[in-house]
Order: sequence, then C-alpha cells, then structure tokens
Amino acid sequence: MIEVNNLTKKFGKNISLDDVSCQFTKGDSIALMGANGAGKTTLIRSILGYYHPNSGNVLINGLDPIKDRIKVLENISFVPQLPPPIKLSVGELISYIQASAKVDKDLIIHYCKEMKLDIAANMNKSFFSLSGGMKQKLLIAISLAKPSDIIIYDEPTANLDPKARDDFYRLLKQNESEKILLFVTHRLEEVESLVNRQIYMDLGKIVSDEAV
Repeated sequence: MIEVNNLTKKFGKNISLDDVSCQFTKGDSIALMGANGAGKTTLIRSILGYYHPNSGNVLINGLDPIKDRIKVLENISFVPQLPPPIKLSVGELISYIQASAKVDKDLIIHYCKEMKLDIAANMNKSFFSLSGGMKQKLLIAISLAKPSDIIIYDEPTANLDPKARDDFYRLLKQNESEKILLFVTHRLEEVESLVNRQIYMDLGKIVSDEAV
C-alpha cells in the first residue's frame, strides 16, 4: 500500500504539492494526469523518497521512503520519462541490476526480445549512446523482470514508436497481477484499457479521483 498523508512540498515560494492525500492498494492501476507543473512528478519523486516534504508524509507498506529508502525501493520498479545518463555498457548495467536488485538476467533479456530490442548486438555499447527508444525498451524490460509490488511509469512510451508501444501494453496485460501500477501519462487513450482509476492533478492538488 502507498499512503500519502497531507503532503506539502515547496520549492522556494512555489508550492508543488498542496496538502495532498491519497491511498493506492494492490490491484489499483492508476492513470495520473494533469498539465505540466500540476505536481505529478513531485508526487512520484516523493513516493520514491527523492524529496523531503515540508509537511505530511508518505508511507510505502508502512515504511518511510526517506528513512527506509533501500528497503522501500526493493519493492518498486520505476521507469522515468527521461532515461538517466548511465555510462555503463548495456551488459554491465544488466549485470549490476542482477546483482543489486536480484533480477533474473535471462528474464531481462527475454523482455528485451519481446520489446524487439536486439540485446545481443548492443551488450558492449554504452547505455548512454543508445537511442532514446532503445534506452526506454531496456528500462521497460528491467521493470517487467524485477519482482516488484509497485510499478511506476512516467510517460513510458514517449520515446517509443507505435509498434513498440503495442508491445509494451501487450506485455503489461500479460503480466497483470495484484500489484500497484501507476502511469503518469498525457495519453489516457493508450492506458484506458489497463487502468481502473483516474486521478487528475492541478496546481499541486488532486482535483478528481475516479474509479473507472
């Protein structure tokens, strides 16, 4: 379970989250929507423990994502909108993920193939040098291979062509289980068949939260 309790986060005089409260439980598949600057990314980063709140708190299965960050992140898969500037080779990155997060290397490779990423031909290439679409496919493959209770996707298909988007959503449907699945998206039509809840944010507040 994710519990967000009266969460406020300010950057200088700007209020990014304004007394936000919500709960996500297993089986929830959520589309988190809103204009740029609505507070969506700040909420996600607060859930991941990146930000210290000005007031209120976040609990992940009863744990504080700041104080207990390593334990909390063991149970979360996260794919950001912009792939991080990782300088490891693809092979080194996969080996690192296998060792640090206990993710099956063969399963990562399996999902890479399902995403039509020629992983064998790119093992010695720097992750940083890959195209945006290739980076996104690899990060998605890792997120699907990692045994997580919570999966968070921040605009996951932004760098994917239409066929890769179809592959991504096909794989998600095949792996539906009792998890929390959270999409930050501007493309509701793409995730509409996957979500059972739609949350809309504006000016740092949740203005609607509807079951669908």
